[in-house]
This record gives sequence, C-alpha cells and structure tokens, in this order.
Amino acid sequence: MPAEPLILAIDNGTQSVRALLFDTRGNLVGKGKQEIEPYFSREPGWAEQHPEYFWEQLGEACKLLWDTTEATPDQVAGVTVTTQRGTVINLDENGHPLRPAIIWLDQRHAKVEGPVKGPWGWLFKLARLEDTINRVREKTQANWIAQNEPEIWAKTRHFLLLSGYLNYRLTGDFKDSTGSQVGYLPFDYKKHRWAGRRDFKWQTMPVEPSMLPELVAPGETLGHLTDEARKHLGLTKSLPVIAAASDKACEILGSGGLTPDIGCMSYGTTATINTTSQRYVEPIRLMPPYPTALPSHYSTEVMIYRGFWMVSWFKREFGLREQKIAEERGIEPEALFDELVKAVPPGSMGLMLQPYWSPGVRQPGPEAKGSIIGFGDVHTRSHIYRAILEGLAYALREGKEKIEKRSGVKIRKLRVAGGGSQSDAAMQLTADVFGLPAERPHTYETSGLGAAIDAAVGLGLHPDFDTAVANMTRVGDVFHPNEETRALYQQLYSEVYLKMYPQLQPLYRKIREITGYPR
Repeated sequence: MPAEPLILAIDNGTQSVRALLFDTRGNLVGKGKQEIEPYFSREPGWAEQHPEYFWEQLGEACKLLWDTTEATPDQVAGVTVTTQRGTVINLDENGHPLRPAIIWLDQRHAKVEGPVKGPWGWLFKLARLEDTINRVREKTQANWIAQNEPEIWAKTRHFLLLSGYLNYRLTGDFKDSTGSQVGYLPFDYKKHRWAGRRDFKWQTMPVEPSMLPELVAPGETLGHLTDEARKHLGLTKSLPVIAAASDKACEILGSGGLTPDIGCMSYGTTATINTTSQRYVEPIRLMPPYPTALPSHYSTEVMIYRGFWMVSWFKREFGLREQKIAEERGIEPEALFDELVKAVPPGSMGLMLQPYWSPGVRQPGPEAKGSIIGFGDVHTRSHIYRAILEGLAYALREGKEKIEKRSGVKIRKLRVAGGGSQSDAAMQLTADVFGLPAERPHTYETSGLGAAIDAAVGLGLHPDFDTAVANMTRVGDVFHPNEETRALYQQLYSEVYLKMYPQLQPLYRKIREITGYPR
C-alpha cells in the first residue's frame, strides 16, 4: 500500500521559520522550527535582514524536520510557502541580493517632494487625501532606496516580497502568488493583478513593471524545485511548488474562515481581525481589502500594528520574574503570565489602554500614540498586563464593528489563531469583550495549514477548496462569554474606550508638533 501523500509547507514568520508536514486531513505530521533573528538595525528605527539568511534558516528548519519525524521525504507530494508580509528585497540581473531586505517592521521614511504627478495630484487635493497619499509615499521602501541608495536602485532588476524571493530560490522562476501581495507595491487590490499603466500607484514610486514577478492565483503551480533547492529541503526528487498566500491570509484559510460571518482574529506580532468575502469591501474607506488564500476573494482586515508585540514588550520590560520562575520549574512562562491575568478582575480595576503603540495611515492616523489611563495606587504589573490584553480586544472589537458596518454582514463567531491564542486567559477575555464564542482552531500552525490547503487543491489531493477546508480544518477549544463580565466590558468599551481616541487625538497632534514624534 503506497504511503499517504504529505505536503511540505514552509512558514517564514517574523520570529521563526517552520518546516511543516501536513496530511490530507490537516494533521501536523512533522515540524522543524528554527528560531531566527528578526532583524538587525544599522540605524535607529531600521529593521533589515540578509535575504540569504532566510534561505539558510529555511534549510535548517528542514533539517530539524527530517531529524524529528518518522515521515520520509519520498512521501512529500508538493511544496508551498507562506511568509511575513511587506518585507522587500532588491535583486540584480543575476538574481543576487543587492542590499539587506527591508523588514516590515522598519520605520524609515522617504522624503515627499511635491504632489503626485499628473491630474492625480489635483484629484487628491480636492478629495482631501493628500496627507493619506503622502503617508503612503513616505512608507514606500522603493522611494527610500531610490532617494538614499540610487546606485542600488539603478542596479535593481527584480523587486520582490520575501515570498517572491523564496519562491525564486525554490524554482528559479520570478513568480509569486496574488495572495502574498500585501505591501507598498503597485498592486490592484480589486482585480488581483499588477496595477494598470494609468493607475496612480506608478506615479508614487519608481518601480517598473519589469521588476515585478509574474503573479499566479493561490493553488496554482509556480514551478518545480531546482536540483539545488531539492537538496536544500532534504527531498529526494523535484516536486511542484504551489502558490499559497501571506501568513495572515493563510491563517484565515487554516482557521476555516470562508464566509463573512466568521471573524478570524490573529493574535500575532501584528493583531488583526478579518472576514472573507467575494465582494470588494473596504473595511476603512480607501484602505483596500487584501487578497486571500482563497482565489478571487477579499479579506476585509483591520490591523493593530504592534498587536501582541506589546505582550512581548511587557514580558521583556516587566516579566523577568515570571521567566526566571518558569525556568526553575521547567514550565513555559506563558502559564505564569496567565496567572497574572487571572489575579486581576475584569476591567483591570479601571485601568484602560489604547494600543496604538505605532501610528497608522488613516484609522488611527499618523499622529496616534498609545496611552494608559485610570492609574491608582491599587495598580500593579498584573493590572498593566491585563489592560494590554483588554485594550487589544477593545481595538479589534472596534475593527469588527467597522467591518460589519461596511459589509452589512454581522459576525456571529470568532476564530482566534496566532501565538496569543494559546493563552486560555486571552481567549476567555476575547469572548467576554466581544460577547461571542471564541473558537481556537485544532492546530496552532494555522498559517502553515492554510498554505497546505492551497497546495492540497493545487496538487489534486482535494477537488476544491470547500472540500479541502471541510477535511483539513476543525474547531478545537471553544470559549463562551460570561454574561456578567460581558456586561462590564460593554460599558467600559462603549462609555470609555470608544471616546479615548477622539478626545486624545488633539493632544497626540500637539505632542507630534512639539517633539516631531511620531514622524
């Protein structure tokens, strides 16, 4: 009897690269996890990493996989890749990196000189969109490189996202998935293709069409493994490489979120809430829905940029005690941090946090800053930690309501993935703040699973996406709201949280005016 076919999904996140083996029922058969250095900084606020480093660490993750699983390389039917979003790489005419990759966390800004060329400048001025467009121009990495490293930009023949770079290293072809195109690139989010030549995006950056990869839809074949790539992954033969999508998009698919009434939340470095729709719906006006891991569908996403990064920040700045105790007991520190949450009553005894630790483009705006109000002598580290989790949940609930208003569809249940979803305390708190059941997918590796679903359909292991999702995803633990706690959170959310940003916004603007920060 032939061995069951397996899918090798490479998940290159911000903190680690994972080589994952899934079967056709969505079971995780093997895993190789290689922790990575997210970035290095040559200047304050910069975040860069060498492209070759990602490729090397991918190989190390595969070595760990084959050293720790009973599955064998000959069982693998195909390979697929999902990666962090918005990380860009410059290659020369021979496909060699010209500079370190600029990581999505990078905070440098390009100079904006004058309005957008042609009639677009007048149109944006009339529509009062100049500030928004200029903010995008500032954050476009290609603009910064062309301005500050013109010799590098002059040699750039290929300008790729990390997904496109890894797919190139795997196949030798400059191809990428439409589902991975989230970043400051001339992409048409409505038609899921590169923008037409008359689109204003070409006027906001120096990118040329010839620099961009050919795009294919999730589930389609990007190419086949080169001999070098096959050896690097520890495989025995050349196999098809199937297009997946970005890590957030794959998380949604791996959580089984196929319809607009399921709110898929990611408790990762960036915290998001998404729904999947066949309609083009902007969750915030002029902020496009992103492409999904499901072909021809849209993801109505609201993002909290520093999301569960704030939890990591708290642990680094205030959680040394728990980390030391956990090491002594031989347990995970997260278990002790859950105890911190449970030691504090819902509402954190009046401590309220607004989680805008990074500014936004429109909502919140470029002046936004984080804030904590309501301090008293009763408050401890534990109250701050719970207030962080509550503030993130409030912000994502506000995002949910924006999505519902724009789409006309009520969200009736939540699926929560990402590192933060492993905390029972965070899951219960989420159910209470939203007043909805919060469901945890059956596997922690939801982004890898979503990529594997794309591959399963592309390889013909399942006939279509509905069948693949039905067979490969399922719900694990479910957390139901506590009515008394839900009522408390409802009052705090509607009477305090929703009023914080409008009332603090003028002060944020004044801080920016006086200090120049945030830029």
